[in-house]
Amino acid sequence: MTPEEEAYVLAKAYVPEHIVSLMTLISQGNAFLIEDYLGFAGDDWLIVVGYPLERPFSVESCGKVVERAVQAHQPAVLRFIGPEIPPVLQGNCAEKQSDEYYLLDIERTPPKPSLLRAVEKAGQSLTVERKRAFSREHERLAEEFLRRTEVTPMVRNLYLAMPGYVGHSATAWTISARDDRGRLCAFFVVDLAAATFSTFLLGARSPRHDAPHASDLLFREMIRLTRESGKGVVNLGLGVHEGIRRFKVKWGGRPALRYEYCERRYTAPKGISLWSALLDRL
Repeated sequence: MTPEEEAYVLAKAYVPEHIVSLMTLISQGNAFLIEDYLGFAGDDWLIVVGYPLERPFSVESCGKVVERAVQAHQPAVLRFIGPEIPPVLQGNCAEKQSDEYYLLDIERTPPKPSLLRAVEKAGQSLTVERKRAFSREHERLAEEFLRRTEVTPMVRNLYLAMPGYVGHSATAWTISARDDRGRLCAFFVVDLAAATFSTFLLGARSPRHDAPHASDLLFREMIRLTRESGKGVVNLGLGVHEGIRRFKVKWGGRPALRYEYCERRYTAPKGISLWSALLDRL
């Protein structure tokens, strides 16, 4: 993909999977365009992002794009995401998922005063920092989170990919909350690559140095970072489960776009792609 094509994608992006740098760094695949659909390909796998960049979504035209991409790349495994699974894949999905993207319009949905009071109180004992790196300290906290939390292999891989991603991305930030002894209590990873929105990628809290409303303090900082970058919307990612959905809704996030995932296997795959890092996310 040329720099001009990537700039076009980011200008039209409206889901996190349109962030080319995020997808290529984690999947280790090559980005390409078919009409106004984005895709990624590796040795034996193919990803089709079924959210058109300009045209309204059509299940028929999307299906034709999928068929063209499969013919061109001959994958062992196809992974499709989009607002609807096209008929060419219906009945052939080895794995399926359904969810919704949650969006926060930060100008139209101000936080509740009670929530802001809690955040202000948390800010009296915690310090917030922003960095363009994912340190060993953050890795340890992510590892602790994964040890105590049941997640899918895809989510696990996303967390484990963060040191390489944040360290190589020009648009990713780690936002951290520390107590008065400098201990890491919680962190978020946020991406600013898309032209019109910021993206919440993931977060974790320390079980040993947990502090009340540390995650809420980071959420407010994410809103501030979003405003400073000239954007008015935060893409909060998928609902994933009820606890995450409640947290996103508490801050004003609302379901805005359907997410459907289908994995089709044409032959036995030769290996496991790092794309699995992104499928359950956010």
